[in-house]
Amino acid sequence: MPSYRLRHADWERDRASLQAVRRAVFVLEQKVPEDLEWDEFDALSTHVLAQDPSGQAIGTGRLLPDGHIGRMAVLAGWRRQGVGDALLTWLIEQARHRGMRELLLHAQSHAVPFYLRHGFACIGDEFIEAGIVHRLMRRAA
Repeated sequence: MPSYRLRHADWERDRASLQAVRRAVFVLEQKVPEDLEWDEFDALSTHVLAQDPSGQAIGTGRLLPDGHIGRMAVLAGWRRQGVGDALLTWLIEQARHRGMRELLLHAQSHAVPFYLRHGFACIGDEFIEAGIVHRLMRRAA
């Protein structure tokens, strides 16, 4: 039984929790410039939030209206406990529910094996995004 729960998050209502996780992972840990982390797609996206038993945010991800999955982040102390798997599965199910046929994402190269386990395949060569090596990946929804 997982010691966390997932729920749909609303960008306006849950912004502080979503930003706290992404700031910790992307801005502080991975040194992504803060001005690259926040964009106009946050308000348009479907967000998922993972919370610990006390309600603290521990992970997040988003699904854009065009089928891109992104901003997958799990706090360091919660990694390798199934949180990322649960977040990604939730986003894939949301895409199916919305009738999307294909999903795309920009995976950090170290995370490629994680996405391969979830049915994504690499497309093209590696590229740099926000100073980090990525691969474009795709799968059927």
